[in-house]
Amino acid sequence: MPSIGIIGTGMIGGAIAQRLGAKGIAATVANSRGPATLSDLVAKAGPSITAGTREEAAAKDIVFVSVNWPKLQGALAGLDWNGRILIDTNNNMQKPPLPPIDIAGRASTSIVQEWAPGARVVKAFNHHFFMNLEKSPDADGGRRVLFYAGDDEAAKAEVAKLIDQLGFFGLDLGDVEHGSRLFQSPGGPLIAHDLVKIDSPLPF
Repeated sequence: MPSIGIIGTGMIGGAIAQRLGAKGIAATVANSRGPATLSDLVAKAGPSITAGTREEAAAKDIVFVSVNWPKLQGALAGLDWNGRILIDTNNNMQKPPLPPIDIAGRASTSIVQEWAPGARVVKAFNHHFFMNLEKSPDADGGRRVLFYAGDDEAAKAEVAKLIDQLGFFGLDLGDVEHGSRLFQSPGGPLIAHDLVKIDSPLPF
């Protein structure tokens, strides 16, 4: 089982920690304020989730990053990725009701790739409202769909395995330049859709 880290413990990062904890999957969570500030999240997520520093979280095999866009470049700066997988859960948005951040029409994940040289970046876990990630993936009679996209096929395969372990149904939408735009907020046509894969025929 690959080791897992989470950088950023807001609504999305916290929800991912809880999903991992619910499955007993070990992960190290980190934020900009230090491990001592994460006791409530660790207690809520369960015994498989531990608090650490940004560097400790970033040293894991698979690292989620879930940081507000204006602080994202700084959160990634100075880290040596060395081919590890970085799951980009971010969108180029500020907190409501502020407007989206202008990134000149680029795919936001392509910018994350520039900010994390050496990482194999996969966009995922970003198109849902956080409360959908907190809920059990099978809460609505099937498996909640999670989209993912990236340029490295092996990295996507590892992320797909993790999505499946967590109980979600993963859909590969292709590469960063084209596929990730489909569920990039704002503007992506698949953003915020709570889709469910029904695993058995409906009774009618």
